[in-house]
Amino acid sequence: MKIPLSSIGSALPGHLSPDAGFEAPFDMLTACHERVHRMLRLLDRLQQHLADKGWDSQAADAARDVMRYFDQAAPLHHEDEERHVFPALLARGTETQRSAVRRLQADHEAMAQAWPRARALLLGVRDAGAREHWQPWDDQALQVLADFSGRYDEHIRLEEELVYPAAQTVLDEPSLSAMGADMQQRRTLR
Repeated sequence: MKIPLSSIGSALPGHLSPDAGFEAPFDMLTACHERVHRMLRLLDRLQQHLADKGWDSQAADAARDVMRYFDQAAPLHHEDEERHVFPALLARGTETQRSAVRRLQADHEAMAQAWPRARALLLGVRDAGAREHWQPWDDQALQVLADFSGRYDEHIRLEEELVYPAAQTVLDEPSLSAMGADMQQRRTLR
């Protein structure tokens, strides 16, 4: 069964799903990963939709949703990790954990550098305005999107299987509370 582009409805970027809150910051980080996967699936469906049907308002809406998520929520999520998770392990983790953190930090930088090219392609879809103004993506454009999307699977796996569990063992309850409060405050300010 093919899922329509519009069926991915998600909470506003940077906001909570009903089962994750600031009092449980690692649950919130994991819920954000679920939203990343949803947005990447939407991006895949958008590419298929454009290849099969060409541009339409549904494609423009999907491009807008993907852009909104990676413009707003993803940077907040990365900042959460850079402020709270990574420093704890760099200071008190094992060499394996510190090495993983350094790799994740490099991933964040690479993701931030890759996003503008992917965003420009999505912007072209969002702003085409009419089928006749849409220029189909060539192989190079599709590779840009594949490179952007491909950065996430291993990154998320490493965080969820190694880094988050390790960080939870070195962060005490006051640190977790401060982490949750900081995450909430930065989202409230936006």
